[in-house]
Amino acid sequence: MRRYHVTTFGCQMNAHDSERIKGMLESLGLGEAPSQEGADVLVFNTCTIREKPDTKLAAYLGDAGARKRQNPELVVAVGGCYAEAQQERLFELYPYVDVAFGPGSIPHLGEWIGAGGEAPRGRFGTHEHFAGDLPMHRERRFSAWVQVSMGCNSKCAYCIVPAVRGREQSRRPGEILAEVTRLAADGVREITLLGQNVNSWGRDLRSNLDTEFGELLRACDAVEGIERIRFTSPHPKDFREPVVTAMADCAAVCEHVHLPVQSGSSRILKAMRRTYDAERYLRLVARLRDAIPDLALGTDVIVGFPGETEADFMQTLALVEEVRFDSAYTFIYSPRQGTEAATMAEQVADEVKHDRLERLVDVVQRIAAERNAERIGRIEEVLVEGASRTDASVLRGRTRRNTTVNFAGTAEPGELVDVEIEASSSTTLRGAQRTAVAA
Repeated sequence: MRRYHVTTFGCQMNAHDSERIKGMLESLGLGEAPSQEGADVLVFNTCTIREKPDTKLAAYLGDAGARKRQNPELVVAVGGCYAEAQQERLFELYPYVDVAFGPGSIPHLGEWIGAGGEAPRGRFGTHEHFAGDLPMHRERRFSAWVQVSMGCNSKCAYCIVPAVRGREQSRRPGEILAEVTRLAADGVREITLLGQNVNSWGRDLRSNLDTEFGELLRACDAVEGIERIRFTSPHPKDFREPVVTAMADCAAVCEHVHLPVQSGSSRILKAMRRTYDAERYLRLVARLRDAIPDLALGTDVIVGFPGETEADFMQTLALVEEVRFDSAYTFIYSPRQGTEAATMAEQVADEVKHDRLERLVDVVQRIAAERNAERIGRIEEVLVEGASRTDASVLRGRTRRNTTVNFAGTAEPGELVDVEIEASSSTTLRGAQRTAVAA
C-alpha cells in the first residue's frame, strides 16, 4: 500500500482542510504514514499569514528535496495559502515539488493521485469547491470541524487571506445541517463551525434565501446528539444581536468566543481597515458578557503594525487590562507581499516589535493566570480528549469555556465528566473527576 503524510501549518481552516485531504487520499487507497520518513506521498498544507510559517515550510521542503533526490518516486505536494500566494514562483523556488494546489482546489490533488498520471504542476485560484464536500479523516471521533463558508470580503490592510482564499462564499444551510446530522449519528458530540469570517455567513445567499448566522446556530443546536457548538473566527464588525441572543438561548453553544481585536488603538485599527474602533469593540464585549455572564473571551493581537507608536501600544495594553481576556494569540506584524500594509511608511523596527511583544505577553499571561485561578473550587464539565500530553497518568479535556483541564479520573475519550478544579496556571486547570453518588 502506498502511504501519505500530511503536514499542516496555520489556522483551524487548514486543520479542517487537512482532514479532508487525508480522507480523499484514503478513499483512493492510500494509507496514512505516522511520519514523513515512511511516506510515498508528502503533502504540505501551508499558511502564509505570517513570516514564521513560511520559514518553517522552507526547512521542511529542503528536507523533502533531499529525500526526493534519494528516492525519485517520492511525490511532494504543496497546498494551501502559501502555494496560492507563491504560485508564480513556487516551482522555481522548489523545482522538486511535483504538484501544488490552492485552498479552493483541493480535489485536484485527488484527481491527479487517482489518475496516477503526470502531475499537472499547479491548480490555483478556482475556489469552486467546499472542502466540506470531500471525504473526511477525523482526528477525533467525538469532535469535528464543519466548514460553513470560505473566503473573506474584508479588506484588512495586513491580511493576505482574500487574495489566497477568494471572496466569501456561504455554504447552503441544508448542506451544513445534513453534515451536522451525519456527524451526530456517527457519535460526534462537539462541532466547530468554521469560516474566515464565520458570523457573516448567509449574507451572500440573500438573493434567494433570507438567513443569518444566528439562525444557523439555532438549527445546529436542535440536532439531537450535538452537545457542544463552537465557532471561529468571528469579526467584531459583524457580531450582531441575533448571534448574541442565539448564543445565550442555545444550550449547546459554548460560553466561549474568540474575538480578534488586533489593536487597542482606534487610530491603528483605522489604518488596519478593521472598520471598528476600540470603543465599539468594548461595547460589544460588554453586550456579550451581559448576555452570557460566564463567557470566556479569547483574542488576537498584533504589535508593530506600521505607524504604531508607543502611545498606540499603551492603548493596546490598556484594552487588554480592561477586557481581561482568558486567552490571546499575540503576533509581531510581518509584511505580506500584495497587502496594503507591506508598502506603508513608518515600518516599526524589529527590536521595538520584539520589546512590545514581550511586554504584551507578560500582561496576557498574568491576566490569564488570574482568570483561571478564579475557577479553583468550581465544578467544570469537561469533554475528555485522552491522556495528558505531559503526564500519561492523568486525563486531558476541555471545558465549555475552551480551557484545557488535566485531571485524575477513569473516563474514556469523548465522555463528558464533571471535574472539581484544584489548581491552575495561565494556560490550564487541574483537578479530579467527581463520581456520581448513588441515591
